[in-house]
Amino acid sequence: MGWFRRLRNVSLAAALFLPVSAFAVDLPAGTEIQIRLKTKVSTQSSKPQDPVDAVVIAPVMSGSQFVIPAGAEVHGVVQTATQSSKPDERSVLALSFTQIAAGAAKAKLACQLAGIDNAREKVDDQGQINGILASETITGKIDAGLDKIAGKYSGLAGVLREAKNAVLKAAEGDITYDSGVEMTLRLTAPLSWAGPTGRSTTGRLQPVRNHAALAALVAREPFQTMAENPTKPSDITNLMLVGSEVQVKQIFESAGWFTAQKLSAVAKFETVKALAEDRGYNEAPVSVLLLDGKPPDLVFEKLNNTFARRHHLRIWARPATFQGMPVWAVAATHDIGISFSEENRTFIHRIDSSIDTERAKVVNDLLFTGRVQSLEMIDRPNVPKDGENATGDKLATDGKIAVLVLN
Repeated sequence: MGWFRRLRNVSLAAALFLPVSAFAVDLPAGTEIQIRLKTKVSTQSSKPQDPVDAVVIAPVMSGSQFVIPAGAEVHGVVQTATQSSKPDERSVLALSFTQIAAGAAKAKLACQLAGIDNAREKVDDQGQINGILASETITGKIDAGLDKIAGKYSGLAGVLREAKNAVLKAAEGDITYDSGVEMTLRLTAPLSWAGPTGRSTTGRLQPVRNHAALAALVAREPFQTMAENPTKPSDITNLMLVGSEVQVKQIFESAGWFTAQKLSAVAKFETVKALAEDRGYNEAPVSVLLLDGKPPDLVFEKLNNTFARRHHLRIWARPATFQGMPVWAVAATHDIGISFSEENRTFIHRIDSSIDTERAKVVNDLLFTGRVQSLEMIDRPNVPKDGENATGDKLATDGKIAVLVLN
């Protein structure tokens, strides 16, 4: 997603319409490539040398030049897949990606895995994925406590264990990533790319007609949400969508995002279970934030295999229109962990303070669907560059908003 951040330093129109190069471009070691798996991998079922395919989901840049387009394919194999057989043993998964291709062009790839988006597992310095231990989870810690009780009161411990098992499952120690999981590769040697370049293989964007009218619309829009309880200033809007409700729902579905459930007793209980079992919950509810006193009309999120980390965003239908189409304000943030709030007496997510990075993530995802007609970055001089949300997390931004016209 670094390519989008670098658009601050180049002309947006020029960057989006760079010509396809006919000569090789060298990418240095250390360059990162964002990919999305097309193949399921798992320590339970994968074997060494099983093929693994992925697709580049954000264009790779060298300075201000687009090099590898989104849509390029990456190919590799499973190197290691070891399922843990003991409680104190971690599952291990290693993937080796060795080729990148776009159209008829191919190149050898020397890289290692640098990260897995929203994963509970850790990637070590060698690019190997190490699984979790059951003892590290809440359910595992409960079991450890019951073992201590069993030393003195075996009957009581047995009753408590049955009650616990009726509500919570033991955390799974396998490493399983379905098709759609996103990863970051880092080049370990320079890559010479002579294939097609450009922003994307999905087509070119069109300039927004009447840029002045769009900038005026953005200037009139509120930019900060308010928490419902307690009432405090919170997230900053960082995207605007122009399109019908059907188009908004379709583009997020195409991008692999899920609709969040509304807050309810059942949803809260499922959230507690997901937290205790250290697993994902694709439809987990989010807290209510208000924009102009109104709750969001739509809420989407993207998770992997842990509730602690997720991309999520709230969308409000605005009374304004642009070129006859509905306008939607979006506040997108990235949850990166969970902590207990003494003030609110509950567990709360901590967010990445760089909301511009999350803006870039959402833009990348939506562009990759091919359902975006136009993209503009609009300055908002009145937006503070530093602040905090309702739970005290810092917010840092350049103040701009990404406007996407959908098709």
